[in-house]
Amino acid sequence: MVYPVIWRNNSVSLIDQTRLPNEYTVVEIHRSEDMAQAITTMIVRGAPAIGVAAAYGMYLGAREIETSDSEALLQADRHEFLTKLETVANLLRSTRPTAVNLFWAIGRMMQTAYETVGTVAEIQQALLATAQKINAEDLQTCQAIGDHGLAALPKSPDKLIILTHCNAGALATAGYGTALGVVRSAWKEGRLARVYADETRPRLQGAKLTAWECVQEGIPVTVITDNMAAHCMKQGLIDAVVVGADRIAANGDAANKIGTYSLAIVAKAHNIPFFVAAPLSTVDFQLTDGSQIPIEERHPAEIYQIGETILTPPGVEFYNPAFDVTPADLITAIITENGAFPPGDLLKAKEK
Repeated sequence: MVYPVIWRNNSVSLIDQTRLPNEYTVVEIHRSEDMAQAITTMIVRGAPAIGVAAAYGMYLGAREIETSDSEALLQADRHEFLTKLETVANLLRSTRPTAVNLFWAIGRMMQTAYETVGTVAEIQQALLATAQKINAEDLQTCQAIGDHGLAALPKSPDKLIILTHCNAGALATAGYGTALGVVRSAWKEGRLARVYADETRPRLQGAKLTAWECVQEGIPVTVITDNMAAHCMKQGLIDAVVVGADRIAANGDAANKIGTYSLAIVAKAHNIPFFVAAPLSTVDFQLTDGSQIPIEERHPAEIYQIGETILTPPGVEFYNPAFDVTPADLITAIITENGAFPPGDLLKAKEK
């Protein structure tokens, strides 16, 4: 099993996902500033994994805070500590605007800090315990998503071929994955024939990361360019589409890696079920629909350059949104840790 975020030896170990698949490198993170940089540069990426990493980043920041009284917290000392911790929280919040798990995890860490009574050391220890709990919970959540997704997949006497976009696997979570969690569960139960992985321009997470994860576990995988998906569906090569999400509005509109929306449209045109797999922490119930989801725009170099090779002529302009929003009416079901639900029934999933 791949675990992209691990707490060990009093620091955070991150798999450097920018170097995969050619090089497996682990980066040790000791400071909150370094964690913010790791999230920004996508050393760690994927909404649930970002949330876990940010939680540990909050603890690292808390560990760095010095107050005038570490033994018996006076009210002034507590206020000073929490004020400095809010600064750490704001730094981490500024890294990736779309992934709501980031904000959810930071909010949970701040709640722990405000509710813990005791010395600075006791608050710091409570923060570490909360980060570790978020980590463990996400792993359990992904395994539950995999099992519920297996039950939601089309019933067929033949093994299924599943198409996925970007990477929503172990690398994007605490482990096991959301969309790839469904794939893993289907593979273990003998219901999966093959995965088709969109390469996912411009950062190629499907070609680099999803394919890498499948190869590690011996799951048959075929990489296609993003614009081949409709052709593959027309040829009868795809039985279902399963993708992840970075933020889901209350009505079921789902933001995921750019290209997901067009994939949902062509799946609808070919009567192929389209599933979104994500933990309930990815659902932002404060947003009524997807138009309110902030869409991150990233550096144009992701489009015009691969490695040292420049792909475009001088003088052109670029537009590089990292995500798009798939309307709820294109989604067959949203698979959560509490089960698979029609997009309009997310409140039932929350209450279950």
